[in-house]
Amino acid sequence: MEQHAVEQHGETGTTGPGAVVTTGLDVVVTTVASDSHTWNLVFLQLLLEELGHRVTNLGACVPDALLVAECARLAPGLIVVSSVNGHGFPDGLRVAAALRARPELARTPLVIGGKLGIEGTGADARRRALLAAGFDGVFEEGGSPGAFPAFLRALAPGGRPPLDGAPVPVVSGARR
Repeated sequence: MEQHAVEQHGETGTTGPGAVVTTGLDVVVTTVASDSHTWNLVFLQLLLEELGHRVTNLGACVPDALLVAECARLAPGLIVVSSVNGHGFPDGLRVAAALRARPELARTPLVIGGKLGIEGTGADARRRALLAAGFDGVFEEGGSPGAFPAFLRALAPGGRPPLDGAPVPVVSGARR
């Protein structure tokens, strides 16, 4: 049986006697079951922490069932899936379906990024399919480096999508 390290980082601050102030989102960072790379996860963790978010990094080769169970347990404000092995597209479709099948995760913001395909073409079709599968943002290799931080800033407080009827932020690569 494989073991996966679950690491949680980030801090909450206090502003007075007993008052706890939390800033940023609780974020789960993961890769897909077929991807053994970890450098991308460490980079994302450091970036998210620098931006004021608290991160639980599930590590590499995360089985779908473990990802779903940890996200259900942690109730994060954002789930970030990263893949650099070129198989993020098919794995991402499967992961999105599993996460969205859980009622408690159905509205949790979900993004995917990295090297999602092994062919140099088809990025638009992959993006459309991943958005249709349930991802709220797709950040493929070669995209704007500012797109992901812009997406983070556009999230409603607490990391939840805006209430029904509220205007949805438009971010390049995000689901509309």
